[in-house]
Amino acid sequence: MDGRVEAVHVAPAAGEPMQAVERVRAVSGSGLEGDRYATGTGHWSAIRRSGDGLTLIEGEVIDAVAREQSLALRPGDTRRNVTTRGIRLDELIGREFRIGALRVRGVRRCEPCSYLEGLLGQPVLAPLVHRGGIRVEILEDGEIAVGDPITAEATAG
Repeated sequence: MDGRVEAVHVAPAAGEPMQAVERVRAVSGSGLEGDRYATGTGHWSAIRRSGDGLTLIEGEVIDAVAREQSLALRPGDTRRNVTTRGIRLDELIGREFRIGALRVRGVRRCEPCSYLEGLLGQPVLAPLVHRGGIRVEILEDGEIAVGDPITAEATAG
């Protein structure tokens, strides 16, 4: 159940365009350096919850939604920080895993909202329901880079 990081995006403030970066520093209890949720300027920053500082979405979902809905949807358009490839993110909820050397834990789904749909000006709300990615808690400081492997910790059993 391994995948990889396909793209990394940050936005300096709520509603600002997502910016593609090759690598970014992840800070436990804060988020990604230079991103709106690390600086407290994200749309949902006032209700800060575990996992709000780092979001992931499957590249396969972006491809499927673009194809199924005939939308011009690319990584970053979903406003998720990390686009993955080759791993089912819902299976990581409640589990620790690694993005490169960075240790994280899947917290909950990152469902789409009308705010996202308004920013994009495209009907993505319904197509992304239960496919909008996951929110992740950063367990220790480190870096995320394009191409990093995503490796789930072995489960006891």
